[in-house]
Amino acid sequence: MTNEYTEEDEFSEEDLGPSKTKRKKEMQALQDLGGALIDLSKDKLKQLDLPENLLTAVMQAKKLLNARGAQRRQLQYIGKLMREVDPAPIQAKLDAWSGVSKEETNKLHLLERWRVRLLSDDSALGELMNTYPGADAQYLRTLIRNAHKEHLNNKPPKSSRALFKSLREVILGTTEPEDETDAPTEDETE
Repeated sequence: MTNEYTEEDEFSEEDLGPSKTKRKKEMQALQDLGGALIDLSKDKLKQLDLPENLLTAVMQAKKLLNARGAQRRQLQYIGKLMREVDPAPIQAKLDAWSGVSKEETNKLHLLERWRVRLLSDDSALGELMNTYPGADAQYLRTLIRNAHKEHLNNKPPKSSRALFKSLREVILGTTEPEDETDAPTEDETE
């Protein structure tokens, strides 16, 4: 009988699976993500297309905001339910809503670069129209002219904000709820 040690007897980390500490961290991350869901409005929760049991648990946790022990238990339950769901799309959507995703940040930087160019370079509108032919040149020209007037008169940058929103619609194809105070009035379009 020999007591030779062979490489076949070694256990790799893959055979053992993740460590207990790593599993705990993953579960805590899921619980934290579930906690972020509690802070969302009902409309945003509906946009996430969560499983019914998870959505119900999140809605119940919203009602338990003052009961610390009950809320902690509910968060643990939400964390358990989150194990059955792919958290990546949920996290990506939360990041996009909070503006922390790199993709969303890059989009906002692109819009800001276009706005700065439009306000400082007369030929930029032509370039924008060539790149995005669906843009309304007359409306953009009006916003640019009004933004210059507002800047010269030290008024709030209402038209500059409206220009940014218009660029968002043209470049990204997305709209936000229209704030009537940012649209130019008839006397401003002259």
